[in-house]
Amino acid sequence: MIKIYHNNRCSKSRLGLQLLEDSGKEFEIIKYIENTPSYNELNEIIGLLGISPLQLVRKGESIWKENFKGKNLSDQEIVLAMSKHPKLIERPIVINGNKAIIGRPPETILEII
Repeated sequence: MIKIYHNNRCSKSRLGLQLLEDSGKEFEIIKYIENTPSYNELNEIIGLLGISPLQLVRKGESIWKENFKGKNLSDQEIVLAMSKHPKLIERPIVINGNKAIIGRPPETILEII
């Protein structure tokens, strides 16, 4: 089952959702701001994406700038920050089986669906 970690307030996330809807495939929408992934789920997503935790962080967010920027954080501390502050998670994330992608630009989602 395809999953999209979605934030409706984000235009890129809305475009990604539209691409999934247009594909005609079944998928699950996870509104990750309300239903925040756990520390373990985030680690699993990061593993599927094949990136470092820092690459999943939205570094332009004020939460990041005010609390974390410039600090020497371990991967675990970065994942913990995202689990406590889901706005820090880059979006949208689409998972299809054992493949995952960050939909930036949204058209990259087409590579895995």
